[in-house]
Amino acid sequence: MSRDPYELLGVKKDASQKDIQSAFRKLAKKLHPDLNPGDKKSEERFKEISTAYELLSDEEKRGRFDRGEIDITGAEQAPRNYYRDYASQGGAGNPYQNSAGFADFGDQDDIFSSFFSSRARGGVRAHGQDRNYSMEVDFLDAINGTKTQIRLPDGPALDLQIPPATRDGQSLRLKGKGEPGIGGGPAGDAYVEIRVRHHPFYVRDGDDIRFELPIGLREAVLGGKVRAPTPTGSVNLTLPPYSNTGKVLRLKGKGVPKKGGGAGDIYISLKIMLPDSPDQQLTEFMMSWKAGEAQDPRKGMGE
Repeated sequence: MSRDPYELLGVKKDASQKDIQSAFRKLAKKLHPDLNPGDKKSEERFKEISTAYELLSDEEKRGRFDRGEIDITGAEQAPRNYYRDYASQGGAGNPYQNSAGFADFGDQDDIFSSFFSSRARGGVRAHGQDRNYSMEVDFLDAINGTKTQIRLPDGPALDLQIPPATRDGQSLRLKGKGEPGIGGGPAGDAYVEIRVRHHPFYVRDGDDIRFELPIGLREAVLGGKVRAPTPTGSVNLTLPPYSNTGKVLRLKGKGVPKKGGGAGDIYISLKIMLPDSPDQQLTEFMMSWKAGEAQDPRKGMGE
């Protein structure tokens, strides 16, 4: 194993903590034992980068390593110039040697085995990365709310609750449905961006809804009750006599549900529609209607 944690993570010595974390996550995502079952080489590399990350993510340990006080495993090192100073004072042999020889170090293989196995079991824990998705929903489902499913690229289908009044571009969070955590760390989250399909005639305006309602010539002149659609079902709408195209009627509290309760309004613009086919009676009436001939609907617009 390289003794340089910077080299193991592929970062420079002046790398920021964010750069170090990003480099570790990128490598861990490729080398994690859970993602490479049976691959001993990947497992060993994961142990190495975990050791490097544990050191460099701790500012105090990182500083001590940079000053040569500890090695990559955190073990104390002899201060720089220690051997030279020891020799100049008449010392000889191994400065760490004592009457017990190396017995005081114990079984080094067991030490390192225990050290690395703890890393593999999750000594270094990292939060899994988030995943981002998008899906389309119908206009009325976004307004009224619905329950649907989204199928992820790796197979599983997840239940997704679309809350009432969901806006185009809004992201919904699925906690713990992102990338798996590292070393037993928590999984990331999944974020689903909602794209609301256009409706044939409804248009959302904040908490309000606007649309154009066609009415017949007779309805426009005489007024009366007409059926008008809303996102929650049709309602009876009262037309005043002589309702012109462009007249706006308001349905209070029938718009988009509000988070704190209540709802916006619906604004209905009227549009007079003539019969689809020519009507002889209507034609004859218009030809004999003197007041209509004298009417100037464009008065005031100039020449």
